Amino acid sequence: MNARLNARRRTVLAAGAAGAAALATGCGSSDGDGGGDASPAPSAPGDATGGAELARTGDVPVGGGTIFKEQKVVVTQPTEGEFKAFSAVCTHQNCLVSTVRDGTINCPCHGSRFSITDAAVEAGPATRPLPAEQISVSGGAIRLG
Repeated sequence: MNARLNARRRTVLAAGAAGAAALATGCGSSDGDGGGDASPAPSAPGDATGGAELARTGDVPVGGGTIFKEQKVVVTQPTEGEFKAFSAVCTHQNCLVSTVRDGTINCPCHGSRFSITDAAVEAGPATRPLPAEQISVSGGAIRLG
Protein backbone atom coordinates (compact mmCIF):
# COMPACT_ATOMS: atom_id res chain seq x y z
CA MET A 1 0.00 0.00 0.00
CA ASN A 2 2.79 2.45 0.91
CA ALA A 3 4.58 1.74 -2.38
CA ARG A 4 1.45 2.64 -4.37
CA LEU A 5 0.92 5.79 -2.32
CA ASN A 6 4.56 6.85 -2.80
CA ALA A 7 4.31 6.21 -6.56
CA ARG A 8 1.15 8.31 -6.71
CA ARG A 9 2.85 11.13 -4.78
CA ARG A 10 5.82 11.09 -7.18
CA THR A 11 3.46 11.30 -10.15
CA VAL A 12 1.61 14.28 -8.64
CA LEU A 13 4.89 16.03 -7.75
CA ALA A 14 6.32 15.45 -11.24
CA ALA A 15 3.17 16.85 -12.87
CA GLY A 16 3.25 19.86 -10.55
CA ALA A 17 6.92 20.51 -11.34
CA ALA A 18 6.24 20.33 -15.08
CA GLY A 19 3.37 22.80 -14.72
CA ALA A 20 5.49 25.18 -12.65
CA ALA A 21 8.27 25.01 -15.25
CA ALA A 22 5.78 25.87 -18.00
CA LEU A 23 4.54 28.87 -16.04
CA ALA A 24 8.08 30.05 -15.29
CA THR A 25 8.90 30.33 -18.99
CA GLY A 26 6.78 33.47 -19.25
CA CYS A 27 3.31 34.24 -20.37
CA GLY A 28 4.25 35.25 -23.90
CA SER A 29 3.57 33.16 -26.94
CA SER A 30 4.66 33.18 -30.53
CA ASP A 31 1.92 33.29 -33.09
CA GLY A 32 4.35 32.45 -35.88
CA ASP A 33 3.11 35.05 -38.36
CA GLY A 34 6.62 35.71 -39.67
CA GLY A 35 6.58 39.39 -38.66
CA GLY A 36 10.02 39.28 -37.05
CA ASP A 37 8.65 37.96 -33.80
CA ALA A 38 10.30 35.54 -31.42
CA SER A 39 13.01 33.35 -32.85
CA PRO A 40 15.67 31.09 -31.49
CA ALA A 41 18.94 32.83 -30.78
CA PRO A 42 22.04 31.60 -32.50
CA SER A 43 24.87 31.20 -30.06
CA ALA A 44 28.52 31.86 -30.61
CA PRO A 45 31.40 32.50 -28.28
CA GLY A 46 31.90 36.12 -27.29
CA ASP A 47 34.78 38.16 -28.63
CA ALA A 48 36.35 41.56 -28.06
CA THR A 49 33.35 43.35 -29.62
CA GLY A 50 30.84 42.09 -27.05
CA GLY A 51 29.04 38.99 -25.87
CA ALA A 52 27.67 36.06 -27.82
CA GLU A 53 26.12 36.82 -31.18
CA LEU A 54 22.35 37.24 -30.98
CA ALA A 55 21.69 37.60 -34.69
CA ARG A 56 22.92 38.90 -37.99
CA THR A 57 21.80 42.40 -38.93
CA GLY A 58 19.82 40.99 -41.87
CA ASP A 59 17.74 38.88 -39.45
CA VAL A 60 16.12 41.96 -37.86
CA PRO A 61 13.52 43.53 -40.17
CA VAL A 62 13.63 47.27 -40.88
CA GLY A 63 10.69 48.89 -39.08
CA GLY A 64 10.33 45.83 -36.86
CA GLY A 65 12.28 43.65 -34.51
CA THR A 66 13.14 40.21 -33.24
CA ILE A 67 12.53 38.80 -29.75
CA PHE A 68 15.17 36.59 -28.15
CA LYS A 69 13.19 34.75 -25.47
CA GLU A 70 16.12 32.95 -23.90
CA GLN A 71 18.01 36.21 -23.34
CA LYS A 72 14.79 38.18 -22.63
CA VAL A 73 15.84 40.84 -25.12
CA VAL A 74 14.14 42.42 -28.11
CA VAL A 75 16.26 43.96 -30.87
CA THR A 76 14.61 46.48 -33.18
CA GLN A 77 15.65 48.25 -36.37
CA PRO A 78 13.50 51.42 -36.49
CA THR A 79 15.30 52.68 -39.62
CA GLU A 80 17.78 50.90 -41.86
CA GLY A 81 21.08 50.38 -40.07
CA GLU A 82 19.83 51.69 -36.69
CA PHE A 83 19.60 48.92 -34.09
CA LYS A 84 18.14 49.24 -30.59
CA ALA A 85 17.77 46.68 -27.81
CA PHE A 86 15.37 46.57 -24.89
CA SER A 87 14.30 44.17 -22.19
CA ALA A 88 11.62 41.79 -23.47
CA VAL A 89 9.98 41.76 -20.02
CA CYS A 90 6.89 43.98 -19.88
CA THR A 91 7.04 46.62 -17.17
CA HIS A 92 3.39 46.06 -16.25
CA GLN A 93 3.40 42.53 -14.81
CA ASN A 94 6.65 41.01 -16.07
CA CYS A 95 5.18 39.03 -18.97
CA LEU A 96 7.44 38.34 -21.92
CA VAL A 97 6.54 40.41 -24.99
CA SER A 98 5.50 38.24 -27.89
CA THR A 99 5.41 40.23 -31.14
CA VAL A 100 6.91 43.21 -32.90
CA ARG A 101 4.68 44.71 -35.58
CA ASP A 102 3.35 48.01 -36.86
CA GLY A 103 6.10 49.93 -35.05
CA THR A 104 5.41 48.50 -31.60
CA ILE A 105 6.68 45.78 -29.27
CA ASN A 106 3.58 44.01 -27.98
CA CYS A 107 2.77 42.25 -24.72
CA PRO A 108 0.08 39.55 -24.95
CA CYS A 109 -0.94 39.64 -21.29
CA HIS A 110 -2.80 42.93 -21.04
CA GLY A 111 -2.16 44.66 -24.38
CA SER A 112 0.68 47.01 -23.50
CA ARG A 113 2.58 48.29 -26.54
CA PHE A 114 6.00 49.94 -26.66
CA SER A 115 7.70 51.99 -29.41
CA ILE A 116 10.39 50.18 -31.40
CA THR A 117 12.41 53.43 -31.39
CA ASP A 118 12.78 54.13 -27.67
CA ALA A 119 10.51 51.56 -25.92
CA ALA A 120 8.20 54.35 -24.71
CA VAL A 121 4.71 53.21 -23.75
CA GLU A 122 2.36 53.59 -26.72
CA ALA A 123 -0.59 51.83 -25.02
CA GLY A 124 -1.05 50.72 -21.41
CA PRO A 125 -1.69 49.44 -18.86
CA ALA A 126 2.15 49.63 -18.59
CA THR A 127 3.24 53.09 -17.42
CA ARG A 128 7.04 52.69 -17.77
CA PRO A 129 9.08 52.06 -20.93
CA LEU A 130 11.02 48.86 -21.47
CA PRO A 131 14.56 49.25 -20.10
CA ALA A 132 17.31 49.63 -22.70
CA GLU A 133 19.82 46.80 -23.17
CA GLN A 134 23.38 47.17 -24.43
CA ILE A 135 24.24 45.69 -27.82
CA SER A 136 27.12 46.11 -30.24
CA VAL A 137 26.82 45.87 -34.00
CA SER A 138 29.94 45.02 -35.97
CA GLY A 139 30.63 43.13 -39.18
CA GLY A 140 26.96 42.26 -39.62
CA ALA A 141 26.76 40.70 -36.15
CA ILE A 142 24.56 41.91 -33.31
CA ARG A 143 26.01 41.03 -29.92
CA LEU A 144 24.58 41.45 -26.45
CA GLY A 145 26.70 43.49 -24.07
